[in-house]
Amino acid sequence: MSADRVEEAERAEETGGVAAEGVATMAATANAVRYYSVAPGVRLNVRRGPGTAYGIVRVLPEGARIPIYCQTPGTNVSGPYGTSNIWDNIDDGEFVADAYVQTGSDGYVRPRCS
Repeated sequence: MSADRVEEAERAEETGGVAAEGVATMAATANAVRYYSVAPGVRLNVRRGPGTAYGIVRVLPEGARIPIYCQTPGTNVSGPYGTSNIWDNIDDGEFVADAYVQTGSDGYVRPRCS
């Protein structure tokens, strides 16, 4: 939870819980993030942005499961699950090619990144 949300929650407690509902809803939404499997036998590059021209931040091990917070268009990539320009945001400033993630769909399964 961000410092702003912590302060908001503290103010809500002081004012009788007015903002507590928003904080609880945000927590429930954060808990609703699904995890998806990376293609079997693949060590997947995690990049700084949605494309192969971005630097590699780290490499996910075989058998990794990842959260997808949002998705955005980027470089076309061919992988075990087809060819796609969709990139999955798995952490702050970290993206993986959706063609290597078993989402069960050829399209977007999460909101677009803003």
